[in-house]
Amino acid sequence: MRTARALTTLSVALLLSACGGEGETALDRGPDPKLPDPQRGLLPSMKIAEPAEWGDQKPTVPDGFSVTAIATDLKIPRQTLVLPNGDILVAEGRGGNAAKLKPKDVIAGYIKAQGNTQVKGGNRLTLLRDADGDGTYETQTVFADNLNAPYGLAFFEGKLYVANQDALVSFDYQDGQTEAGGPPTTVTKLPSEINHHWTKALTISPDGRYLYVGIGSNSNIGERGMEVEADRALVWQIDAETGAHKPYATGLRNPTALTIQPETGQLWAVVNERDELGPDLVPDYLTSVQEGKFYGWPYSYWGTTVDTRVKPGNLDKAASAIKPDYSLGSHVAALGVDFSIPEMGEQFANGVFVGEHGSWNRKDPVGYKVIFVPFDAGRPAGEPIDFATGFRDDNGKTRGRPVGVTVDPKGALIIADDLANTVWRVTRDQ
Repeated sequence: MRTARALTTLSVALLLSACGGEGETALDRGPDPKLPDPQRGLLPSMKIAEPAEWGDQKPTVPDGFSVTAIATDLKIPRQTLVLPNGDILVAEGRGGNAAKLKPKDVIAGYIKAQGNTQVKGGNRLTLLRDADGDGTYETQTVFADNLNAPYGLAFFEGKLYVANQDALVSFDYQDGQTEAGGPPTTVTKLPSEINHHWTKALTISPDGRYLYVGIGSNSNIGERGMEVEADRALVWQIDAETGAHKPYATGLRNPTALTIQPETGQLWAVVNERDELGPDLVPDYLTSVQEGKFYGWPYSYWGTTVDTRVKPGNLDKAASAIKPDYSLGSHVAALGVDFSIPEMGEQFANGVFVGEHGSWNRKDPVGYKVIFVPFDAGRPAGEPIDFATGFRDDNGKTRGRPVGVTVDPKGALIIADDLANTVWRVTRDQ
């Protein structure tokens, strides 16, 4: 016990020393962010998110919209899926089993844990139903349990797909079911050794033929050795019928959410980039995911900017990296993305919503909100717009942390909040 107390004291002392010299800087967002020079020190700056109850407060949404908590007391809600009949499935759980490599990993783990829920992950899918369409989801029942840190969800013609941290599985589904008819069928195993980044993002092609799974790296910049990064930091394309898979795109450090652009069928992702280069490096990003392309990790970032910490480096690979489409800002920890529809209103009709879980490694926290990135001619265009805020206040009290965002065809945005263990629904006022 004394050792633990001593470590905590040392951790706080090192944290304070690391934070001391950091000034306020503006986030660079958009297609061409200005990248500052790297900053390196003993520890990255860290900031505890101090959890607080929502009480009678709610997230702040734009004029003309209302927000309601449609499910509470969940067990770490991550991603959501709207089924054809309007029911909502919520994936709940927590995974990962990576050992700490260095003292800084222990300290960072402690800091991050203070800003997370203390509820045990559910390892389940919960179904929410609003039978009479009045906006109150009076049914909240367990659809499937005994899963292994479920995260990504997808559906196509009677098949429900779930990306556990170790396998892609499927359930047969009939319209109106409130619980699975039996255990899931394994489509294919997913890389799960170490699982530094355990979340497995998921989406499906419009014709249902292919599933796409995002698989994060096993380290920050390959410090565990590149042999443990086989089949990591990439997106797999998986044949839905056979389970056969191949790398679709590589060099994406942690692709945490995937979605398909409705008009074009183009795959898009939000990606969490590397740490320990300062408060304003490296930008997390939104990007189209192009087949066969390399996005830099670990050898470079934001295209061809070489990360000199990586030993051995690979200048040829770095030179081949393509630049992402849109910077979301450094350390915002984007974990959710979905394309909008006209039913969300003129201002928010064309673009994507992004759930930003929020930073732990900046003196001045960023993220902790849902933003909207406008599109024009199929590409991101213009400044992002704050859509749901108030998850963290100016006094450092953190009431919620957005994860998955899902656009309901009825014209609503579903937000999974894994700190408050709540699902929020944002609707246009009639």
